[in-house]
Amino acid sequence: MVSNETPLSAAPESTCDVLVIGGGPAGSTVASLLAERGHHVVVLDKDRHPRFHIGESLLPANLPLFERLGVAEEIRAIGMYKPGAEFVSPHHDHTQTFHFAEAWDKSMPHAYQVKRAEFDQVLLRNAARLGARVHEGCKATGVVFEDDGSVRVTARLDDGAEQRWHARFLVDASGRDTFLANRFRIKERNPRHNSSAVYAHFRHARRHEGDAEGNISIFWFDHGWFWFIPMSNDTTSVGMVTWPYHMKTRAGRPLEQFLMDNIATCPKLQERLVNAERITPVEATGNFSYVSQRNHGANYLMLGDAFAFIDPVFSSGVWLAMHSGVIGADTVDTCLRQPARAKSALARFDRAMRHGPKEFSWFIYRVTNPIMRDFFMYPKNVFRVKEALLSVLAGDVFGKTPIWRSLFIFKVIYYAANILQPRRAFMAWQKRRFNIRKVDDPALYQA
Repeated sequence: MVSNETPLSAAPESTCDVLVIGGGPAGSTVASLLAERGHHVVVLDKDRHPRFHIGESLLPANLPLFERLGVAEEIRAIGMYKPGAEFVSPHHDHTQTFHFAEAWDKSMPHAYQVKRAEFDQVLLRNAARLGARVHEGCKATGVVFEDDGSVRVTARLDDGAEQRWHARFLVDASGRDTFLANRFRIKERNPRHNSSAVYAHFRHARRHEGDAEGNISIFWFDHGWFWFIPMSNDTTSVGMVTWPYHMKTRAGRPLEQFLMDNIATCPKLQERLVNAERITPVEATGNFSYVSQRNHGANYLMLGDAFAFIDPVFSSGVWLAMHSGVIGADTVDTCLRQPARAKSALARFDRAMRHGPKEFSWFIYRVTNPIMRDFFMYPKNVFRVKEALLSVLAGDVFGKTPIWRSLFIFKVIYYAANILQPRRAFMAWQKRRFNIRKVDDPALYQA
């Protein structure tokens, strides 16, 4: 239970400056920073922490923010040291590891892998410590935007009781629940990407030795890719990101069997799991990539996954969520304290929210392309393009690191390689169109 919690049933309607829906990385970050600035902040989270969640791989760009929030030592204590990312291809005899220490900015040489139950609890408790009022087991169920610019939210407690909140500003950090996007009917399947995920936790998986023990490993296979994320206490997260058409081949098999059957088609991953034991149920999710038509209004913001979610191949999810909390806090503070500057602040917020997913997505859309796979497996640092790519992998896409010229050159080289290999490029384009086609069948994701 998070400290600093007050009974919601104490009054039929309570007031606050900022109401945050969701206590994940985005919600905890924005609540912490706004509470520090003296705003009366309330966080509603439908769950009680700790609770299971995927998305365990962090990026080096997270580390300065942990320092800013005052949780760096707590995260270090629960984290698995992660100096790099390994890519494993069935079409290459070698593996390729990218070390964050070789990125353009040498000041962020590592990241962590974390159990999200522990990680999210640290962040949420920190928000309470900094002054936010945190209410767990409290699910937002309705919202009304008043003519005077305020917002009213209805919430339901675990025991079925209801509570109403009256706020000056609303922050939707509800993650994949997409609280506002669903109500506004502005959530759209990403037309350029369409993937599903099947995942579980294991113990006794075989890891690398030394510092490489904590590296995330990405295994390509014929129908997508697998993640292998080592965490503390001999826990390893393993998941398959695949196309919905491939989910249809499940043909009634239990999710556990479907996952293990696919792992069997990836020998190098199967070797790592030969003595492994599954310790959590196998779960699945569809519609893995989506975007909302907008991310803000005059009196609300949508942060992190509540706005958009992209394929997690580069572990960008937690970093994009927390960074959205940083820019969200700046935006809300401006809107409440300097209303005359609200319009420009919201415009900056919109640009920043779209920038991160855009930069990651260019690579995500092409990461299963065989030409791009060759680029990853045989990286060259001509014009510092490898350092620039490593900066993207590290999450360094919002700062002042001058990576953009080199990234542009990398993209030019990639397009030139496609022109020089027209048959291979055309076949990859055809396969991608086949992969991302729409397949709707909710039963595919049920255990």
